[in-house]
Parts: sequence; C-alpha cells; structure tokens
Amino acid sequence: MFRVIDGDVIYDKLVDVITKANFELSRDVEDALWEAYNNEDNENAKIVLDILIKNTRIAKEKRIPICQDCGMVVAFVEIGDKVCVKGNLNDLIDRAVSDVYKKNYLRPSVVKDPLRRINTQDNTPAIVYYEIKPGDKLRVYILIKGFGSENASIVKSLLPTVTEEELINEIVNHVKNYGPNACPPLLVGIGIGGTLEKAALLSKKATLRPLKEKNHDPYWAKMEEILLEEINKLNIGPGGLGGKTTALGVHIEVFPVHIAGFTLAINMQCSAIRHGWFEI
Repeated sequence: MFRVIDGDVIYDKLVDVITKANFELSRDVEDALWEAYNNEDNENAKIVLDILIKNTRIAKEKRIPICQDCGMVVAFVEIGDKVCVKGNLNDLIDRAVSDVYKKNYLRPSVVKDPLRRINTQDNTPAIVYYEIKPGDKLRVYILIKGFGSENASIVKSLLPTVTEEELINEIVNHVKNYGPNACPPLLVGIGIGGTLEKAALLSKKATLRPLKEKNHDPYWAKMEEILLEEINKLNIGPGGLGGKTTALGVHIEVFPVHIAGFTLAINMQCSAIRHGWFEI
C-alpha cells in the first residue's frame, strides 16, 4: 500500500525550512559558539566570537541573512519505498528555493554556466541527492552551503597503505593550509571510502549531523576527537586571528572502498552552519 504525499504539503515545508536556515542557526551551533567564547583566552578570538554571536541574534530578530553569501541550496532526500509524491520533487524544491530567495531578497549566487557566469537570478537550481529508505516517510535535509568554505574543500585519493598517523596528518595539514580562508571556527566534514564522488558526498552529509553527535562506530568517534584536538592546536582560531577554537567539530562518515584505493574528502563548513530538516 503506497502513501501519497501532496506536492503542496512538501512545498510549504520546504519554504519554511529554507527560510529558517538562512536566518537562524540551530541551537547546537549557538551553544558551541558560546562555549568557545567562554573557554577562550585570546582577546582577538573573543572579539570575533562575540561578533558571531551578536550576528546570530540580529539575523534571527530582524530576519536578515546570517551571511551575505546565501549559498547554494543542497537537499538530501530520503524517500520511503512506500511513498508516492504527487508532483515532481525536483521542481518543488527549485520552486521553493526561487520563491524564498526572491521574497526575502536573499543574494542569488548561482550562475547557469561555470565559465560564462550568467546568474540564474533566483538561486536555482538546487543540488538534490536521493536515497530510498524502507517505509512510508519522506525526510528532507536542507543545507545552505556558502562557497568561502566550499572553495577550501578537497577530494583526493590516498594510497591504500595509508596509516592512521598519515591520515590524521593529511587532514590536519589541509585545515592548516586552507582553514583561515574558510571563515573559522569550522565544522570539518570528512568522507572516507567509496569512489571519489561518494567520498565527497559523505563529507558533505557529515556536516548535517548535530555538533555533539559522534560517529556511531567507537573507532571513528575516537578519531573525530583526536582530529578536533589536533586541529584546535593549530591556533588558527576564530576569523583566523588565533585562539583555541579553529573548529567547533569534526564529523566523519565512512563507506566501503576498493582494495586498491583509499578515497578521502574534506568538506570545510564555516561558522554559519545553516541547515534544517523536516519529515512527513
């Protein structure tokens, strides 16, 4: 027996989540910024964190963007195998993005062609990924991804003989080299395994996880802790001006890989961690 979900219901939910994500940080991110502020000794770092916290409050109260880069909208859709959507889901997502960005005067940042640079004027198309799940639920995660941090991200192939120490050094050195350009304090999403595009997808999905939520595998949860500690020793700090908090979190997602490979993706997420989700 299939469950039919009307497109108008989905559209209304999309509009709500996309709007809220642009104006409000989730509670876990706000709490992490306050925690970083209270633990910080570096005066410059405290000034930056204070500005970020005030910016969060002003954006929420005045309904203005958290960041002038209103990003590309990325949607992760989990659709139950017993769900039938009344309408084209891709079209619904793009219509919601277009309407939200036009109505709220959010900066349209998407160009039709990477080389010819003609703006689409409404921040469409969104980037959409689908995953079929058992059941009759539809769940959609929305990520607003700015490109100051996206441009500091990377995907690459390592040797299959890579050791734990080498992997840690690879990730920490990447943050050392590119972290100051990505508007720290960061959330570092790491994807390991699969093919190159799979690792990249995993690294982005990793940034959707709440900051205090660890990897379900104790081995990788411990690796997240080690990496966060090592990254915060870099003294890049908020705004790149020094301090204890270069990253608010490190999240790792893992997938099986071919015996001849070790794929790694590092997705840098700036302090404006803008996302939300809904389930129908």
